[in-house]
Amino acid sequence: MQTYTVGQAARLLGVSPDTARRWADAGRVATHREEGGRRLIDGRDLAAFCVEVAQNEPGEEDTSYTSARNAFAGIVTAVKLGDVAAQVEIQAGPHRLVSLLTREAVEELGLEVGMQATARVKSTSVHIDRV
Repeated sequence: MQTYTVGQAARLLGVSPDTARRWADAGRVATHREEGGRRLIDGRDLAAFCVEVAQNEPGEEDTSYTSARNAFAGIVTAVKLGDVAAQVEIQAGPHRLVSLLTREAVEELGLEVGMQATARVKSTSVHIDRV
């Protein structure tokens, strides 16, 4: 079975290693020590704990994890909703970016004209992050 160090678990959970250590010390996630003394977490235990944390812990709003490298922070200038698809326009300085995405995604993000958002561009796709 795959095992994870406390540091690896922290990265997967999106928290600091100190937070992951405190959770382990408090018994929120089971750990065991390898021969060298390093504390490890079994993969199944970590997977269950990740689900628990995602459902019960407030997320850090300022944290964004993405593989897209070109980010354009701006303001939403238009939202056009169709039955299934939607179009979102963002003005980021001199740049106007337009993204086509699902209506469901726009509703889940709560995107509205006047709110801050970040358009992330990777290849031919524009990804929208709510700020």
